[in-house]
Amino acid sequence: MANKKQLKKSVKHITTSLLTDCMVLSYCNDTNKEELEQIITEILALHNDYVARLSHVEPGQVKQFFRQFKTTFTEKVNALNERILKV
Repeated sequence: MANKKQLKKSVKHITTSLLTDCMVLSYCNDTNKEELEQIITEILALHNDYVARLSHVEPGQVKQFFRQFKTTFTEKVNALNERILKV
């Protein structure tokens, strides 16, 4: 299991990658700018939420917390990625 610092860096790297994709798409003329702005807002909220979660892990339920953290983060990132591809 990775430590909190490495997980925070991974969250930052993944959300930065999603933001970069959105910024590149914003330069295209045929994209929905309002939808793209909404996705960017959701990505920033996702980043803040998951970094804050890593800062406050409940003692005694560490393995379960990190398992659930990984699955929910992956699901949300995949859903955002699919929305980016549709824009």
